[in-house]
Amino acid sequence: MPDPNILSIPLLENTHVPIAFNQRRFRDALANAHSIISIFKTASEAINYHLDTRFKEGESIRNLIYERALIVDCLLHYAWHQFTWSNNISLIAVGGYGRGELHPKSDIDLLILLSDESHKQDYDSTQSFLTLLWDIGLNIGHSVRTLKDCIAIAKEDVTVATNLIESRLLQGPLSLLKELHLATAPAKIWPNDAFFAAKTKEQEKRHNKYNHTEYNLEPNVKNAPGGLRDIQTIQWIAKRFFNVPTLKALEGKGFFTEAEFSTLIYGEEFLWKVRYGLHMLAGRAEERLLFDYQKELAILFGYKDKDSQLAVEQFMHDYYRIVLSLRELNDVLLQFLDEAIINRGTAAKITPINERFQLLDNYIEVIHSKVFEENPSALLEIFVLAAKKKQIVGIRASTIRLIRENRALIDENFRRNPLNCRLFMSLLASPYKLVSQLKRMKRYGILGRYLPEFDHIIGQMQHDLFHIYTVDDHTLNVIEFMRRFLLPSAEERFPVVARVARHLPKKELLYIAGIYHDIAKGRGGNHSTLGAEDAIRFGERHQLSKRETLLIAWLVEQHLSMSSTSQKKDLSDPEVIHEFAELVGDQLHLDYLYVLTVADMNATNPDIWNNWRASLLQQLYNETKYALRRGLENPIDREERIAENQENAMHELLQHTNIDEQAVWELWQTAGDNYFLRETADDIAWHTEAILTHQHPEQPLVLIGDYTVSGNHKVTQIFIRALSKNNIFAAATSALDQLHLNIQDARIYSTVSGFTMDTFYVLDQEGKALHNDKHTVNTVKNILLSELNLSDHYSDIIKRRTPRQLKHFSAPTRTSISNDLSQEHTILEVISPDRPGFLARLARIFVEYGIELVTAKITTLGERVEDIFFITDKQGNRLSDPQLCEALQHSIQQQLDAKTTDTDMNP
Repeated sequence: MPDPNILSIPLLENTHVPIAFNQRRFRDALANAHSIISIFKTASEAINYHLDTRFKEGESIRNLIYERALIVDCLLHYAWHQFTWSNNISLIAVGGYGRGELHPKSDIDLLILLSDESHKQDYDSTQSFLTLLWDIGLNIGHSVRTLKDCIAIAKEDVTVATNLIESRLLQGPLSLLKELHLATAPAKIWPNDAFFAAKTKEQEKRHNKYNHTEYNLEPNVKNAPGGLRDIQTIQWIAKRFFNVPTLKALEGKGFFTEAEFSTLIYGEEFLWKVRYGLHMLAGRAEERLLFDYQKELAILFGYKDKDSQLAVEQFMHDYYRIVLSLRELNDVLLQFLDEAIINRGTAAKITPINERFQLLDNYIEVIHSKVFEENPSALLEIFVLAAKKKQIVGIRASTIRLIRENRALIDENFRRNPLNCRLFMSLLASPYKLVSQLKRMKRYGILGRYLPEFDHIIGQMQHDLFHIYTVDDHTLNVIEFMRRFLLPSAEERFPVVARVARHLPKKELLYIAGIYHDIAKGRGGNHSTLGAEDAIRFGERHQLSKRETLLIAWLVEQHLSMSSTSQKKDLSDPEVIHEFAELVGDQLHLDYLYVLTVADMNATNPDIWNNWRASLLQQLYNETKYALRRGLENPIDREERIAENQENAMHELLQHTNIDEQAVWELWQTAGDNYFLRETADDIAWHTEAILTHQHPEQPLVLIGDYTVSGNHKVTQIFIRALSKNNIFAAATSALDQLHLNIQDARIYSTVSGFTMDTFYVLDQEGKALHNDKHTVNTVKNILLSELNLSDHYSDIIKRRTPRQLKHFSAPTRTSISNDLSQEHTILEVISPDRPGFLARLARIFVEYGIELVTAKITTLGERVEDIFFITDKQGNRLSDPQLCEALQHSIQQQLDAKTTDTDMNP
């Protein structure tokens, strides 16, 4: 058996790192131990504590990552020498550990490589060795393969071949590893072009999983675009192509510039710090920068809250900026390798474009290296050409480097140059890949320099669950949706907005409004007003007409008005429609605002766009369009709308039922005007027939049916008629919450005959209607009836587990109360993080304070609710007592913000 006191570990590149491991003491402990497992475990725990302490104290992350790998080398050395081995087996480090890098909870990837001769002695030792590693708590990922098997698998699996690129010997004969390296070299398997194609395809697939954005709200430090995997992809391809052990060996050889290498090293160290902290805080190999850890890491890294920005927002801003720079570098270096590997030795096809640019195999490049110095406008022109010529698939790496080196030429004089202004407007009018070019411009630092106001929002996040992208990423997503609306495929999902978008007279104005609608976020003040001022300056600089400039500024200033009106106001009220029609003024403003609103909502958070919101916006658009056609001087009359609905409903009843007309009118006399104003004629007929044929009027009536809201999209309508009791609304909302149905809208009507009629529009957790599924509909109906029949004794609120993400956003509930002088009710607005049982809890509070709910507008935006409740006192009057209003608001805030535990579940 070899002497375990001789530490025969092959040296790593980073052996200058001091090892915090007292080998003599460890050997002495092993020699005198009754159980070697406890000695190894104690040493491992002590090492983790020691390295974590140094991490918290700000030690160089490279020292910690390399040192951990070296210490594990030592532990594996001593573990290996507890057993007897032949000369036909080697212990090899692969993957990240093979590079000599190891994070706290990362797998220690090991290959136990056997010669093609099998030895029972090695088999037994291998089993005992692996058992020991598991017993002492090391996170090992291992494979045991013969040389022949290893080569065969590497031929088929590029991931295995990749791991072997960074393999290094830990124990055993070096000859086995040398033979493996020779057999898996590019000349034998995975030649450079095939390896490059496989790894870039792998990266594309990985990026696609994260929607090709660096800016997810909880980004994956390892796998998302701009993450550590992007750095490693560059390393793997370059090492294999140039046959070097490290990227540092390529320094000064033209693969990357000094600045690029610095960006790579700095970015890698930053992400290493974040990843180390994640592993340490999570106690596992957590790669997602979850909300649970963002605030803790921000504090750990020394960020402090400021008036303008929270510490966590500053930290995430730096994170996004760094991954953006790494994504940019990934573009450049992979393009360089593409040119060097794929096109090396082939005759290039050169197609001249003009005196500044040419195409080389469909990649655009400069004619010579001084193009940007001699003609700075070419910094914009290249993107205009790429957007106008469909055959251009990308920019050559050497030209990307020149763009980055010369981007400082974009200054105030450049921005005011009429030629450059025309170029930018020409880009916005281009037919192909506009968003791709804008994203390239952002990554290469051109967009933020040409529009300095845009540069301020790059990497800017908002620490909430409503905005799931940074402001800049959201902005480009808005323009991407605008472009999608122009495609034939948009007809199915966005039938109305697609038709409106295609007929806009000058679509560039829409894109400019998209660029500027959120550009003033983070500055303080009203971002819509400040953004409108920026948009006016843009229009003046780019020589737009005064009418066009004012249109863009108006769109920016009013970009929230259409969504707010559709979700917070009663669209059945002609006065609401007239007021909105006066705001837009004409059809042109309405069309532009409609397209901008739909794009903005979809690009903010895909979870907030559903059939119901689509229908509300479409209804507001159609009603306003009709109001504009009638003329603002000729608004629709409420009485006219009520009479029309009653007439159409009666016609439907007399045509298709045997209901007595006199009975219908007697029933309708008990309902208020709001019912006939807000409900459609078809629904009024449906409700009326069911009520008049209900055999037990004293028992609750529940109707459930799918309701077409826009195109073929549906929402489920639930209509309830019951004797008026205090807890009807609370019981109904709690039952729907228990059924995991999301309430999109609620309408409450009280009749003079002592009944309440409540209409709920709901979707399931996937944002879909129930589609009249008989079993599901019966289940919903039975649970509702059960809860409604218990309403007299209703005292409990249904509780479900609070979503994990919601716990990390402590925005307090906000309320406001105002009296609508035109109507006999008080308006209560509640803005709060959403949580299970939200409406049921509110309903209970209304009961406690003797509040009657007239109707409600339910708006859930991601994980935030913005609900409007129209309420009165028991006598049907507005709330006039200031102390009651204050006490009601205080109770709502206190009860909604009360902490719930993870164990609060359905009874």
